[in-house]
Amino acid sequence: MQLHQISKNKSDKVSRRVGRGGKRGTFSGRGVKGQKARSGRKLRPEWRDALKSIPKKRGYNFKTIQNRSAIINLEKLDRIFKDGEMITPVVLSQKGLISKISGRLPKVKILGQGQVSKKFSFKGVTFSASAKDAIIKAGGKIN
Repeated sequence: MQLHQISKNKSDKVSRRVGRGGKRGTFSGRGVKGQKARSGRKLRPEWRDALKSIPKKRGYNFKTIQNRSAIINLEKLDRIFKDGEMITPVVLSQKGLISKISGRLPKVKILGQGQVSKKFSFKGVTFSASAKDAIIKAGGKIN
C-alpha cells in the first residue's frame, strides 16, 4: 500500500442544519409562518381528533346506555328456593341474589348451569335456551 492509494473513511462534507438561518435564507426551507415553520413544533395526528369525537373511544367517562342483565344460574335457584315457588326479580332481590342498580331492579337472565330438581314458576325473567329446556323438563312454568 502506498500513500496515493489511501482513502478516507469519512467525507469532509458537513451536512446542512436546516431551520437555523445562515445560507438557507430567511425561512430556511420551512415555508412561511405557521406551526410547521416554528421550532419545537408538534402536530397531533388527525385520526386522534376523529377518535376523540366518539364518546366510547375516548377512554374515560363512558357509561353504556343499556343496563346489563343480572345473571343467575339454575344451580343457585335449586339450592335457595323451595318446590313450586314463584320466582320474580322482586323475590330474587329479597333473597339477596340480585341488587338494585341506581335504585332500580335490573333485568334478570337465568342461565342453564347446574341441574334443576324442583318445579319453579317464573315471571318477568329471561332465559338462555339451555335453562328454558331444563326448567320445562323439570315441570316448571314460564310466564
